[in-house]
Amino acid sequence: MLKREPAILWHPDETTRERAHLTHYIRWLSEQKGLSFSDYHALWAWSANHPEAFWETIWHFFQIISYSPYRNVLSGYEMPGARWFEGATLNYAEHIFRWKNAGHPALLFRNERGEGAQLSWEELTCQVAALASFFRQCGIQAGDRIVAYLPNIPQAAVAVLAAMSIGAVWSSCSPDFGVSSVTDRFAQITPKVLIAADGYTYNGKVFDRSEAIRNICQRLPSLQLVLFIPYLNKQARLEGLPKAFLWDEAIQTPAKTLTFEPLPFEHPLWILYSSGTTGVPKAIVHSHGGNLLEHLKYLHFHNDVHPGERFFWYSTTGWMMWNFTLASLLAGATVVLYDGSPTYPSLHALWMLAEQMRIAHFGTSAPFIMSCRKAELSPQQAFDLSALRSIGSTGSPLPPEGFRWVYERVKPKVWLASMSGGTDVCTAWIGGNPLLPVYEGEIQCRCLGCAMESWDEEGRPVPPDEVGEMVVTRPMPSMPVFFWNDPDGAKYRSSYFEHYPGVWRHGDWLCITSRQTLVILGRSDATLNRQGVRIGTAEIYRALDNLPEIRDALILNLERLDGSDWMPLFVLLEPGVTLDEALKQRIRQTLRTECSPRHVPDDIISVPDIPYTISGKKMETPVKKILQKKPLEKAYNPDSMRNPNAMQFFIEFAKTIV
Repeated sequence: MLKREPAILWHPDETTRERAHLTHYIRWLSEQKGLSFSDYHALWAWSANHPEAFWETIWHFFQIISYSPYRNVLSGYEMPGARWFEGATLNYAEHIFRWKNAGHPALLFRNERGEGAQLSWEELTCQVAALASFFRQCGIQAGDRIVAYLPNIPQAAVAVLAAMSIGAVWSSCSPDFGVSSVTDRFAQITPKVLIAADGYTYNGKVFDRSEAIRNICQRLPSLQLVLFIPYLNKQARLEGLPKAFLWDEAIQTPAKTLTFEPLPFEHPLWILYSSGTTGVPKAIVHSHGGNLLEHLKYLHFHNDVHPGERFFWYSTTGWMMWNFTLASLLAGATVVLYDGSPTYPSLHALWMLAEQMRIAHFGTSAPFIMSCRKAELSPQQAFDLSALRSIGSTGSPLPPEGFRWVYERVKPKVWLASMSGGTDVCTAWIGGNPLLPVYEGEIQCRCLGCAMESWDEEGRPVPPDEVGEMVVTRPMPSMPVFFWNDPDGAKYRSSYFEHYPGVWRHGDWLCITSRQTLVILGRSDATLNRQGVRIGTAEIYRALDNLPEIRDALILNLERLDGSDWMPLFVLLEPGVTLDEALKQRIRQTLRTECSPRHVPDDIISVPDIPYTISGKKMETPVKKILQKKPLEKAYNPDSMRNPNAMQFFIEFAKTIV
């Protein structure tokens, strides 16, 4: 139970409230629909309980371009299986190019080598039109898959928009993925086109991926075309592959104008992937219509992005936040792309980017914010952040200390919008709100159209300020239309609907406070069940963040056959720090004081590294399976990992457990 009333760190001023898209929408509802609400939470309740009415207002408020009328908004409340806007035909990309404007650029780019680029809306239009024409000349049609193995560079943005425009289905991986990780994903969807760059740089090091590209091509027999980008070396060529073209050749293809293929509402837009920690990643298919409505709603109402504002989120092409970042073009924003390490040459790199690019909306992760805090950075003293309106945080729960650091060291009057969602919906379920205050350590609101609750094991809503399972009880357009190669829907159902039949279980511990704010306490599948009391791992990690000696940590609880349990804490120490008895005692005392005696581990063990997925998720459950001596091939998939060598310690450590 959460008892303490947290501090309010930010209030929207009158200008923010008056200018907010959400304010305009509320007025529109009153004027056009005769609907009025006492506050945001009443509006949310209406949107959650009446999804047909709500999403139809989104359709009309944003004046969706459709080439045929929809027969009905929603087929029913069944999940999975609900159908949205049947009969409508549209195109996601067409709604992006509604915002063409000579007054501000469409894309800005910078990499860690200091190279940069800028694309006007006219240049973006011309390049997308040319590439779309090239695809059509090569026989690529609506429904064909186009995959990319690219850094976060402008060509990736051009390519996804060209694919969207003709109805081809997009999927991408970052070039730091290994060959097996890439083919585990792409082979499932039998692509016809691969777009790849010769390499990338990270932390000042150059990584040539030419040989990896050749190996990928050999493992994807469905490929009919390879489009090669010499990014690191302008003279690089990919020799020996049939039907290989250079990027610059493709975008010289004559095209009179940019056209958009009308597509059914549920036509696949792009394919994203689960982390694949214990097997082949699931191929999650999102739709043109579903993601279009969701992204229009979130970027306008919950991010409050306005035309010409610079929108940035640190990401790679292998994470859904890259897709979400490009969605800011739907609000007429200028997208800022960055390729490289967020900490090279120092933790100041992204804050310097914010100054130089005049970023209004700066998106990052909770671990990055906490790293800046531990390093005692003070960006407000080092950089001009006067353009900065909001800071977004996602990827893992942001603890209260991270909130405080932002307001003390970055900008006292910035809007900090912590959010949580995922690859499963390519958006956030819960997040920012320009009309509500920011409470320390809490997410501002449930997003419009998301019928989210917190349930106990028996499927009953828990009282306010109690912790339960995060569930969504009504369908949303941005839920996946299907998983690829899942003809009977078994994988889809087992991923979300097995625990509570007909209700989406997301796998997070959630507390909905009496203020209608939200706190996530970690993954429910990594729960520490300590003598019958469930503990969220986020509570422990938050407490350990206050110890400067600890760089990272991972905690587990292993249940034994005799009914007892064993809870080890694995810590990655800062360089030069030794795990002596004094430090162990400080760790125990910190957890006892800040959490409870139940949070104190049975053992504290120093490790050389903490294992993470490629998308940056801590691998608690796979480590637990290894320590339970499950077969390694069933415990984890090394190709899903950012640092596969980190698992070797745990494999050896498991041999010592009796």
